Amino acid sequence: MEEYLSERVKNLATSQTLAMAAKARELRASGKDVIGLSLGEPDFNIPDFIKEAAKKAIDENYNSYTPVDGYADLKQAIINKFERDNGLKFTSPQIVVSTGAKQALYNIASVLINPGDEVILPCPYWVSYADIVKLKGGIPVEVKTDIKNNFKMTGDQLRNAITEKTKMVWFSSPCNPSGSVYSKKELQEISNVLESHKGIFIVSDEIYEHINYKGGHHSIGGFDNVKDRTITVNGVSKAFAMTGWRIGYIGAPEWIARSCNKVQGQVTSGANCIAQRAVITALTEKPEKIKYMVDEFKIRRNLILDLLNDITGFKCNIPDGAFYVFPNISYFFGKTIDGFEINNASDMSMFLLEKALVATVTGDAFGNPDCIRISYAASTEQIKKAVERIKSAVEK
Repeated sequence: MEEYLSERVKNLATSQTLAMAAKARELRASGKDVIGLSLGEPDFNIPDFIKEAAKKAIDENYNSYTPVDGYADLKQAIINKFERDNGLKFTSPQIVVSTGAKQALYNIASVLINPGDEVILPCPYWVSYADIVKLKGGIPVEVKTDIKNNFKMTGDQLRNAITEKTKMVWFSSPCNPSGSVYSKKELQEISNVLESHKGIFIVSDEIYEHINYKGGHHSIGGFDNVKDRTITVNGVSKAFAMTGWRIGYIGAPEWIARSCNKVQGQVTSGANCIAQRAVITALTEKPEKIKYMVDEFKIRRNLILDLLNDITGFKCNIPDGAFYVFPNISYFFGKTIDGFEINNASDMSMFLLEKALVATVTGDAFGNPDCIRISYAASTEQIKKAVERIKSAVEK
């Protein structure tokens, strides 16, 4: 019956992060001891002060439909957060609260991309960017980066990628999957390239901003020459360990925010009422309140880098943010290990799942076929055990 499906869904790729997590669950269900390092999900519990805010909201009988673009007091908390943490100034009509940052990105694509529009994606990019663009008839234009320049796009690379069809530039900083963080100077270089291209818009995904080991997060929306064309996307899934609460938000030019609100009103309407009340508390507190998680992630980063760098064939940069490593594993291409032929990153990822019982994600999903993504949002014990298995498997 699949012939009755739309061409749109037939051409849509399955999220490789979710697919790998599903395969890992299947193996566990069959009795295998699989270690999951594929999903970007913190293993911390939600901070107690956020739980208490949610309980209070339930006791106060918050149970009705919410405004499509979010509660007014949550929008004010977001405005205050943007100014406090990012130096960005917004008003209430410029804020839209969505069911996760992914819906926020889909809204943006819906209101700005026409069929044939090109969207520049520095590679590697988050797994859903390209397919969201394709769903709207846009054309992803990949700008290749590599481990030598810490997986960051330069101004010259951006300039060379721009054509008369370019409509948008999408990127994340800190980056999923590479953990790279753009400096203020690097963002200024990008903004200078785009200054004269008045019809090109920027999507800056900053959901990992607080998981930053360098300190001093910078937002491209703070540069005067592009702030009227920048949509800043954020949410609470990563820094506050609130993945299942599904709250994301944008700060954008009012006409874009108004259009996103219009789209959302026809799709999901307003986000969950209890989650929104809890997020007011989360964003009102200073980032120092969650620093203990960031400190632990840094310890895990250093641990996994030390362990992976001890394996022949794994080449890692030092990620400055998020909770992923993105090692180049092309050394193994063309080799056969334990009867398993490895010709690309997808083969390597599947080999590690089947032979080492460690779930990772192929770099193909992120636009880089030479790498795999490994999440270290897991306990130190699990990280040690996983890398020990990987080392044992590949050294065969």
